Amino acid sequence: MSLTIGAKTAMARKPLEQRIAQLEARAKALKSRLNQQERAKDTRRKILLGALVLHRLEQSGDAEFSKRLGDWLRRELPGFLNRDEDKALFSDLLNPKADADASILMPAAEPTQATAVSS
Repeated sequence: MSLTIGAKTAMARKPLEQRIAQLEARAKALKSRLNQQERAKDTRRKILLGALVLHRLEQSGDAEFSKRLGDWLRRELPGFLNRDEDKALFSDLLNPKADADASILMPAAEPTQATAVSS
């Protein structure tokens, strides 16, 4: 019971095709993982940049810089934000009250023990 050359080739081709399919599936999984890692890095960069901007708005020792940054955000954010829920997240920056403008950009300092005791 010997196999013909055509039958041997057909048997050899099937494992090769299976191996190619396995390698293609592995390549697809690796590409997906790489894309996921790139998205995670991009998200982290955005979070850190946003944290820096908020930090500078809230705790900058330079009132002029904070005012200019706040003005820039109020000018640029409305055109950048499309969804109402996104605009709501930034409502404190986009729609500051005229007399509360400074308190949004430069929050009041925490009371110290000396001021708490003297009050």
